[in-house]
Amino acid sequence: MAVKKNFHSAALQYTYDTLIGNDPERVASYEQEVINIEVAKLLYDLRTKAGLSQRELATRVGTKASVICRLEDADYEGHSLSMLKRIAAALDRRVEIRFVPMRRPLVKTARGKRKPVRKTA
Repeated sequence: MAVKKNFHSAALQYTYDTLIGNDPERVASYEQEVINIEVAKLLYDLRTKAGLSQRELATRVGTKASVICRLEDADYEGHSLSMLKRIAAALDRRVEIRFVPMRRPLVKTARGKRKPVRKTA
């Protein structure tokens, strides 16, 4: 049994279960992609809420519009803390970092209960 992700549709849950399931590498890859998407969306939302084009934000940050475009791309994986801080400052914001517990996938036991997947060496 794969991890229950609280998807809004059975189709998304089925897709997650089928493609990712309880494979630790796939779960980690999925979680990283979710982070990339969230960062890209957050940057886009902050910029558009401020009424700025990518070029205008780039000017405030001291970089090129192509850099802002790349940072707003959900497939981009090179977000640096220093650049995020520069963007935050240009938008009169600050960056906060939190360390939260890792979510461990749950599997269904023979008795129907759910328990965390064991880490393998």
